[in-house]
Amino acid sequence: MFKSPNQVKTMWVRLGLLAAVLVLGAGVTQAGKDSGYYGYGQAASPEQIAGWDIDVRPDGLGLPEGSGTAEEGEWIYEEKCASCHGSFGEGVDGYPSLAGGEGTLSGDGRPHKTIGSYWNYTSTVFDYINRAMPYTAPRSLEPDEVYSLTAYLLFMNYIIDDETFELNQDTLATVRLPNEPNFIPDERPDTANTRCMSDCRDPAAIEIKSQASPSLSEELAAQQGEVSDTVVESQPAVVTVGKSVYDRSCMLCHGSGLAGAPKVGDVDGWRARIAAGSATLYKHAIEGYQGEAGVMPAKGGFMNLSDDDVKAAVDYMVQESQ
Repeated sequence: MFKSPNQVKTMWVRLGLLAAVLVLGAGVTQAGKDSGYYGYGQAASPEQIAGWDIDVRPDGLGLPEGSGTAEEGEWIYEEKCASCHGSFGEGVDGYPSLAGGEGTLSGDGRPHKTIGSYWNYTSTVFDYINRAMPYTAPRSLEPDEVYSLTAYLLFMNYIIDDETFELNQDTLATVRLPNEPNFIPDERPDTANTRCMSDCRDPAAIEIKSQASPSLSEELAAQQGEVSDTVVESQPAVVTVGKSVYDRSCMLCHGSGLAGAPKVGDVDGWRARIAAGSATLYKHAIEGYQGEAGVMPAKGGFMNLSDDDVKAAVDYMVQESQ
């Protein structure tokens, strides 16, 4: 406990200032809520936070429960990964290789950066597979599958030599990658700006210049409703929404046939797809799909699109390709 009168006085002054700051902060928050100070946004729910809280630290913090071995991972790799990354991790058609490259970082030739030659932490392997793979259906793998694939890639790079070695929450962080010692911490500060601590602007005097727009479907549907009297009966409202989504997010591939995507207006290319039914088309477009002649990333890679946005774009492309 403080014994000096000056220390006690200082403590009470600090507590008083803290209380004033808390009251002021609460007032600003309430005023902002009432006046629309921020103009948009809502508090994230625990479920929403949990959906994004998937990162894994090098020390293993954040790893989910589960386990897997290289022996188990080989079968998963052949089924879900080899078509892009090759049966031996060599990479296919421009997709990155996952093995090899030892000794190329310091040589005269082009560095060959792989898990075995360049990456720094085993947790990075797990984290990337978990959040981004497979390319056509990210976040679709169970923890046991991710552990198994990670173990197999480590085995493929001769980092572990036992196919039955179990990778799990406790053992993953104990496996070290060869190039880890060559990475050094970046001690530079995140920002050079100085936080405003006095004579700060009054939030009530800050003018809102713009606000977040509603979702694309809502915005375009509202616009369509305003002009619905001028739309002929044979042109459903979703076409306007779908065309706008298509122009913004789908035209790059479906306008040129990039990555094997069926071009809008190609009746033959769309015939079998249309025959599969709308439910199948929606599912493939929203969740991603890899066919014999092309790859459809989930939502075309635009994860900000709502499911309704994607469905509207599909409906538009179908109508234009019959």
